[in-house]
Amino acid sequence: MIENKIITKTREIKLNKEKAKRIIKADICVVGAGISGIAAVLEAAKLGKNVIVIDSQNQLGGQTYNSNIGTFCGFYSNRNDEVNSYQLTHIQADEMFKELNEMGGLYEGMGSHTIVPMYNETIFLRWVEKKFLENQINFLLGSSVFKVNKEGRRLQSITAASRYETIEIIADGYIDASGDAVLAWLAEVPCNISEHGNIYGTQMFILEGIDYSVPTPSEKEMVKRLSEKGDKYGLKRKRGLMFYTLQRRDTAYGNMTHVLTPLDTIGASKITITGKDQVDHVVEFLKSEFPENFKNSRVRSYGHTGIRQTRWLKSRKQISLEDVRSAVKYEDAIGRTAWPVELHDNSDGYVWEVFPVDHVHYIPLGSQLSPELDNYAAAGRCIDGDVAALSSIRVMGPCMATGVSAAHALDMAGKGSVHDIDIKKLQERLSDNLTGMD
Repeated sequence: MIENKIITKTREIKLNKEKAKRIIKADICVVGAGISGIAAVLEAAKLGKNVIVIDSQNQLGGQTYNSNIGTFCGFYSNRNDEVNSYQLTHIQADEMFKELNEMGGLYEGMGSHTIVPMYNETIFLRWVEKKFLENQINFLLGSSVFKVNKEGRRLQSITAASRYETIEIIADGYIDASGDAVLAWLAEVPCNISEHGNIYGTQMFILEGIDYSVPTPSEKEMVKRLSEKGDKYGLKRKRGLMFYTLQRRDTAYGNMTHVLTPLDTIGASKITITGKDQVDHVVEFLKSEFPENFKNSRVRSYGHTGIRQTRWLKSRKQISLEDVRSAVKYEDAIGRTAWPVELHDNSDGYVWEVFPVDHVHYIPLGSQLSPELDNYAAAGRCIDGDVAALSSIRVMGPCMATGVSAAHALDMAGKGSVHDIDIKKLQERLSDNLTGMD
């Protein structure tokens, strides 16, 4: 008979504030591990930089994984019966699409006016994790930045806290892919918010148990029924969408709610519950109004609160709605998209302004740069546009493009200023994202 030895001894420990602080040095520090941060990190690593990424979530992937989005928006041009879409963002995106497809995680695109590939969020997460390990990228999860040390026009270091320790990161350059411009905010440089109140986010969800043997309701049918019966079920949003994924058997992604996304801890915490309440009302609506498809359906997963626009950098060059509509090609253009103006500024619906087939609008480097900082670049939802313009460039395609651009701008700047780099040379590096027609 084998006798098991049971351990019993304890050892006393006590916090030593002097020793509890870890110091990490890097060439480039990226704050935020969503799609723009991932693109920035992988591109910086490809450039040979010692890069570190930090995120307050306990998983990589940001909203792309955690919020159950399921769609890659903004990567392709518009199309009609005579003109096909072509891809607008290539750098990092080409490799991502290829490898996700090989892993079985990329599905046929949807959308009437463009191509919107769908993806499996779990396979996407594993792809990101493997890429980080493959490229030996350092990352800190569950860690929130609470202090920025700025001297003159340079960020010297940032300080973050996890449940385990305090961390100080010292880097030559910083990329703000936080989603709400946390670095700019803590550095006390000007930021923007909507003057007209909140821009609504969405509590996304994955529904399973859907019967696809019967044709599913069209978007037009869904909106009509929401308009007629939504109040009966306590639904605020009357223009909602279900993204059907036949490749995933009996599941679909739900984009049917509108939730406020306040910039305060108590309010944001409450939304994590009230957003799920909205989803439950949606499921009741679907079961009752479209029983042939949804009578046996149930929520498989509630995503994290999906945030669209909260707070962003006040930059050297704000993109305007008129610039977007006019397809202005800036002298310092670094990326492009054709995504519609998609402004969720009221509880029951949203603005959806689709552009012509030949339309492409551009993103200037100036929208990523603070006039007050030399070693900082914003990416993703942190870049600067007026409220309507930003609604057309905050989706994944341009988010990846701005992450890539930020990595190259800081690489070219080195220990100098991002305001002094050679724009033409930067655009040569980014040519696939500016002129590629594949």
